[in-house]
Amino acid sequence: MSRQRNDILQGTLVLLVLKTLSAQGKMHGYAITAHIQRASADLLRVEEGSLYPALHRMEQDGWLRAEWGVTEKNRQARFYVLTAAGKKQLATEQESWARLTEGVTRVLRYA
Repeated sequence: MSRQRNDILQGTLVLLVLKTLSAQGKMHGYAITAHIQRASADLLRVEEGSLYPALHRMEQDGWLRAEWGVTEKNRQARFYVLTAAGKKQLATEQESWARLTEGVTRVLRYA
């Protein structure tokens, strides 16, 4: 019996994180993963081993800003917020995703 995969396509994690922060505002890492899982009706799961390196890269690229804060469970955590450059990158990522999905749809219909 094959196990159903819910891995996120390489490259879509950036899109999902940027979109989540754009829609939800400042969030810590666990809240980002929980939102993506909930919003996808449990079809997508972001593993910590993928999320935190991606958040770090996006912060280095200037798309996110991070600051320390306290979670709803009274724990210290880094909270991430979208920057102006992140908003521009989100638009680029959304356009790229639209082209990709259109191309895949065309191939599936053609084949």
